Amino acid sequence: MDRDEFDRRTEPHRHELVVHCYRMLGSIHDAEDLVQETLLRAWRASDTYDEQRASMRTWLYRIATNACLTALKGKGRRALPSGLVSATEDAQAAIELSTDVAWLQPFPTDPAAAMVAQGSLRLALIAAMQYLPARQRAVLVLRDVLDWPVADIAEALGTTSASVNSALQRARGRLAEIGITEDDVDEPDDRAIRAVIDDYIRAFEAADVSGLTRLLTDQVVLEMPPAPLWYVGRDAYGEFMARVYAMRGPAWRLLPTVANDQPAIGAYVRGDDERFHAHSLQVFTVTKAGITHNVVFFDQELFDYFGLPLHLE
Repeated sequence: MDRDEFDRRTEPHRHELVVHCYRMLGSIHDAEDLVQETLLRAWRASDTYDEQRASMRTWLYRIATNACLTALKGKGRRALPSGLVSATEDAQAAIELSTDVAWLQPFPTDPAAAMVAQGSLRLALIAAMQYLPARQRAVLVLRDVLDWPVADIAEALGTTSASVNSALQRARGRLAEIGITEDDVDEPDDRAIRAVIDDYIRAFEAADVSGLTRLLTDQVVLEMPPAPLWYVGRDAYGEFMARVYAMRGPAWRLLPTVANDQPAIGAYVRGDDERFHAHSLQVFTVTKAGITHNVVFFDQELFDYFGLPLHLE
């Protein structure tokens, strides 16, 4: 292959490789970097590619998986505040503990692709997978998400089928201990979810704390990386929102989006210049009982990834 042919044949796989690396790394920034590394490795090895042995897609996934494994060596897991400290942790201790934390990031997803993902991009699942050693994580993704045969996984990772089966069993067991499965969210249908988020947006923009809390479950969780603290319960959520309005004012605008195949919003607060400035990206878990989880990411770089403007008039 010359370079033009290589680019033509690899470009259709770029996005799914980013998704694959995100599942492994928990960071959209790192995932994009690793896809660049994957394509560089693939180009350098393009003269060894044998179309009779593997499709271009399979070959690229092998390279990407091993690039991720190399990148993960010596690195700790990416976390959310609820995975680091208890909800009642001393504030100063929590802040000191989280000083060098690499935080989990959300991933922009197309609502039309949600059925393809089948829950494998949900934020809670990505967070739980961070507890797995890198090779177990790779085996789990290749087998349970991509449905690769065990023999193909063994070949890609340079190991045996027995080792793959053992790693898979340990990975599944660890996720079960954490209490995370892909099917454990009792979701309403899409129309009902949209209605809940529309109500949330209306209440938020009206600074209606009572209206917000009516949409929550009793044990709702609110967490806000990189702030190391998190809150549990409708009352705590309402008290926090009341403080937000007292400190930042009641003038907000919210734009709906989708992250990790879950409903999300970009939140904007009005500044002294009367414009609305990007504040946070919020990702919700919505069940038939109401909103059970809101992860608020204070990383304005994410707005670009989600195709959201940094300012609103």
